Amino acid sequence: MKDYHQKRDFERTPEPKGSGKARENHELLYVIHKHQASHLHYDFRLEWNGVLLSWAIPKGPSLDPSVKRLAMQVEDHPLEYGGFEGVIPEGEYGGGTVMIWDRGTWEPEVADVEAALEKGDLKFTLHGRKLMGSWALVRTRGYGGRGRESWLLIKHRDRYASTADILLEQPRSAVSNKLLAEIARAGGGDVEKAAKGDGEKAARGDGR
Repeated sequence: MKDYHQKRDFERTPEPKGSGKARENHELLYVIHKHQASHLHYDFRLEWNGVLLSWAIPKGPSLDPSVKRLAMQVEDHPLEYGGFEGVIPEGEYGGGTVMIWDRGTWEPEVADVEAALEKGDLKFTLHGRKLMGSWALVRTRGYGGRGRESWLLIKHRDRYASTADILLEQPRSAVSNKLLAEIARAGGGDVEKAAKGDGEKAARGDGR
């Protein structure tokens, strides 16, 4: 959590500082944040050992098992971040609008999660509102010389696999049902910038 705290001024950003306390006897939290900062990306997070392990996915997740999406591992986030939706002020780290695009729980498909993370091959099941079924995070050789941080998010072939573009079909928040522009407007953010992450379909009112 040291990197997370060093990058943020909690007197300016509404992001949670976090209690640092692990939960006990519970299902593991899973969340994806849709984040319109300097560019649109999706932050994929899995609860483990009292924090949210986090990966930034530039193109977002895909339901198509033939599509492998780059996932760059970033700093761990506090568990409380799983409930954060709002506006990070411009000029702050990650300045822009943040949406809870999907949320639910996850289960490891491996006996030893720590060993799987170290090996770079974590298989798991998602129980989200949008993403479900079996998935994998696989470390790759590296993007831009960042070998330990570069992973691929891959959907396994099961009844939840599809060629449908879920990012276009379901652009709204899983908790508030708002678009990015609506979240920005409510939080005093840059509505025009946020709207770029909603897509033309959502702007026409087609997005659910």
